[in-house]
Amino acid sequence: MGPLRKLLLLLAVLALFAAACGDDDETTTTTGDDGDDMAETDGDDMADGDDGEMMDHLGDGSLGTIVVEPGAEVQVRSLNALTGDVALFGLPIHRSIEIAVDDYGDIHGFPVTSGEGLDDLCSSDGGQAAAQTIVADEQIVGVVGTSCSGAAVAAAPLISEAGIVMISGGNTSPALTSDLAGTAGENYNEGYYRTAHNDLYQGRAMALFVFNELGLTTAAAIHDGDPYTQGLAQAFVDAYEEIGGEITGFAGIAKGDTDMVPVLTEVAAASPQALFFPIFQPEGNFIAAQAPGVAGLEDTQLLAADGLLVDGYLELEETEGMYFSGPDARFGDNVNQSTGKTADDVSGTYESLYGEAPTSPFWGHGYDATAMLLDAISAASYVDGDGNLVIDKAGVREFLDNLTGYNGLIGLINCDDFGDCGSQKVTIVHHLDSDDFRASMENVVFEYAPS
Repeated sequence: MGPLRKLLLLLAVLALFAAACGDDDETTTTTGDDGDDMAETDGDDMADGDDGEMMDHLGDGSLGTIVVEPGAEVQVRSLNALTGDVALFGLPIHRSIEIAVDDYGDIHGFPVTSGEGLDDLCSSDGGQAAAQTIVADEQIVGVVGTSCSGAAVAAAPLISEAGIVMISGGNTSPALTSDLAGTAGENYNEGYYRTAHNDLYQGRAMALFVFNELGLTTAAAIHDGDPYTQGLAQAFVDAYEEIGGEITGFAGIAKGDTDMVPVLTEVAAASPQALFFPIFQPEGNFIAAQAPGVAGLEDTQLLAADGLLVDGYLELEETEGMYFSGPDARFGDNVNQSTGKTADDVSGTYESLYGEAPTSPFWGHGYDATAMLLDAISAASYVDGDGNLVIDKAGVREFLDNLTGYNGLIGLINCDDFGDCGSQKVTIVHHLDSDDFRASMENVVFEYAPS
C-alpha cells in the first residue's frame, strides 16, 4: 500500500471514530403530539458500559422495578370516593387527576393512564378492597387518593408494603402523617404523602376563629368515630382549651345514624355557645336540621369542616348561617410548574368536560398530587437498551421525600419527613344563602397560614 493510500485510510478511520464519539453525546429535539418540543437523548447516553442501560435516575433498586414495554402505558390509579353522598367530595379530586394526567403528557416517550377510577367508599372496607386490587396489578406505580382518611388507614399499609406510593388530595387526619412535632402518627406508612393539610392546623384555625373572632368561650364537638372526624374534633378541642376556651361536651355518633336528638341532648346540657361537628353527609344533614329544636341549642352557633363544605350540603336551607373550615381554595393565578397550567385553566377544563364546577375545594390538591407523582416517576425511570421504560420504585419515593419549593395550584409545596406536603393554608367561610352556595364558598371571613 502506497503512502497516499495509507494516509487516506488513516483519515477515514479517524473520521469514523469522531462520528462515533459524537453520537455518544448527541441530543436531538423532536416535536411531540401536542406540538411542544421534547428532548430525546440517544440510547447510548448515560449508559452503563456493561449492560447498555441508562443509569441516570433516582433510586437504588431496593424496592424493585416496574418495566413498561414499548407500546404499553405507565399505570397510575385514582382511589377516591366516587359513589354515595361523599362522592360530592371525592369526584372533584378524581376528575382533577384525569385532567392532570392529560395535561402532563408522556414520560420519556411513554403515555400515562390513570385507568378506571377505584372507589374508596369513604370507608375502611372500601379502602382495603381497592388497595388489594391495586397491589395485585404489579404494573401500577402509584396511587392518587384516598379522599377519606378512614379509607387511607386501611389502604396505605398495603400500598406501602408493595413498595409503591400513595399521594392524597383529601386526607387530613394527623394520624396518617405526624403530630407536627417529630412523632409519626399511629397510622403513618412509608410511601404515603398528601397535598391536603394536616388537621392539627385546621382544628387550631377553627378554635382561633371561634374564640377570638366570634368571642365564644364555650363549645362542644361531635364526631362519628372516623379517623378524620375524630382527629379533627380532637384537634379543635385541644387548641380551643389551650387558648382559654371551655369544652362542655365531646360526643360521638355512628355512621348511619339518623336520629341525632340523643347526642344533641347530651351536648346541650351545658348550653354551649358553639357546636363543631366535622363529619360527612348524610349524618351532617340530620344534625343541622335537628339541633335548633333541642333545648339548650337554640342559640348555639353551628360549625362544620371541609367534609361538609360541598354543594349538596350548602344547598340545604338549614345550613345557612353556619361557618365552615377548609383548605384555602383561593388559587388565584397559581401555576402548576409541571404542566404550566393555571388554576383558571384547570377549572375551565373541568367545567368544559363535566358540565359543572367542582363540588368541593380539594380539586386543586388532587391535580397537584398527580403532577408530583408523574414528576417522581419521570425522575426515577430510564429507557433501557431494549426500549423498555424501567421505573425504580425506591426512586419514586426518594423524589417525593426530598420535594421542596414545588409550585402548585394550591401554592408552595414542601414535603416533610412524614409526607405532609400541603401549603397548610386554612380558611373559614360563612354560609349565608343556600340559593347561592357558590358565593358562600368564596365568602372567606378568616384565614390561617401557619408557615
